[in-house]
Amino acid sequence: MENLGLHNIERSVLATIFFNPDTFEDVFSLLQPKDFHDAFFELIFKVICQQREAQKPIDPDLLLPLIAKHKLYNEEEFLSLLATPPLINLDFYLQEIKSASLKRSLYLIANQIASSTKDQNKEAQDILDETEKQLFELSSHGELKDFRQSNEIIQSTLSLIQELKARGNNLLVGLNTGFAELNRITTGFNPGELIIIGARPSMGKTTFVLNMVQKFLASGKGVAFFSLEMQAEHLMLRMLSSSTSIPLQRLRIGDLTSEEWSNLSQISDHTASLPLFIDDNSFVSITQLRSKMRRLKNKHPHIGACVVDYLQLMSGSKKGGESKRQEEISEISRGLKILARELEIPIIALSQLNRMLESRDDKRPQLSDLRESGAIEQDADIILFLYRDDVYRKREEKAKEERAKKEDKAYKSQFVERDIEPAEIIVAKNRNGEVKPVKIQFNKKFIRFEEPSFEEERDYKTRYENSQEYIDMSVDPSISDMPIIQ
Repeated sequence: MENLGLHNIERSVLATIFFNPDTFEDVFSLLQPKDFHDAFFELIFKVICQQREAQKPIDPDLLLPLIAKHKLYNEEEFLSLLATPPLINLDFYLQEIKSASLKRSLYLIANQIASSTKDQNKEAQDILDETEKQLFELSSHGELKDFRQSNEIIQSTLSLIQELKARGNNLLVGLNTGFAELNRITTGFNPGELIIIGARPSMGKTTFVLNMVQKFLASGKGVAFFSLEMQAEHLMLRMLSSSTSIPLQRLRIGDLTSEEWSNLSQISDHTASLPLFIDDNSFVSITQLRSKMRRLKNKHPHIGACVVDYLQLMSGSKKGGESKRQEEISEISRGLKILARELEIPIIALSQLNRMLESRDDKRPQLSDLRESGAIEQDADIILFLYRDDVYRKREEKAKEERAKKEDKAYKSQFVERDIEPAEIIVAKNRNGEVKPVKIQFNKKFIRFEEPSFEEERDYKTRYENSQEYIDMSVDPSISDMPIIQ
């Protein structure tokens, strides 16, 4: 009886299209040929779609020869369709067809799950991943989000402006990064944004993002952290060192004074109460991450940010050689961007950079240094590069010493190691703002990045600042006025 009712609805929808071809766009925005339960009606709608794509009229007389040559052709049913009156409340019946189609698809997925679980050669995790992928595709191919009218957008925009005004004209709109100049340039990290933080090894990108996470938590926002490279306990050690100002090396061996133990106990109790969730599995696919984040967000709606450390350690559904890896990275970056918009949170993904930059004189990262950069550069709203010049200075001086030693020559290193090193956040892409470097500093003892102090940076000049190759975009008006990189 239910199928009979659906049969009549599907016939009436097609009759409505024949009666008024302008309704086709409304139907096509929601339904695909496969959404029709009746195979003959599916055929008719498929032919109608082909006719429309060929920019030909949707006329029964023109469609009949195309339909009649098919083995599914039913003359009696076609004549009955032409005699059916059009629908008045079309939207309601379209939803009925779509709902029935989704239920059929879910039924098929359920059967596949039942069949797969009986297969001894299939791993449970593989079945789970495939199911999650099918469900995601099913949900993403539903009704397309329609146009929003100007009056609605104006109202929501004015509400946003009033909300910002109530904050006292504060430039910080999104999450506080902990760095004032970076906040000014980006307005903070905002919902729906994909932020990429790239750096070469030893630059401290994990520490850098952990410092930001501490700021997010301090503002009352929950954070999900996917650590594919480092155990959760090691991340927590770094956070505690930064919070307590106890050197990390002493924390690792428990060499603390009574006062430091007391301070550590207080900070630990406070940190334990924060909404920080760490997944330190060394393997996670984009499908698994998406599934975990949806469940976590449903259970803890206050989750305000997600961090992935790091992007190249993730996997996608496409496997193969180098060309397939680029497709895989593309799938991952696009998946993260879509998830950021879906959950309405910023997603911050760390990224390794190509080692080719090591061969340049100026080793400041550029967009082209991102591994598999095409997709990442396209999907990201903000791309930041972390750079510490002292890392390269120390490495070069050590290489000179080793060469001198091999040649049995005396050499005194010109490098002086500092507890607090100057560092830079290079804003390389900013979809809604300017691009420029931001000066900060790295406190090695407490493993944290900080706002620069005048005392620490006044005598500092990089090896490039005195050369023609170096351009300081923060002071050169010709550079700061350049068009925004999209």
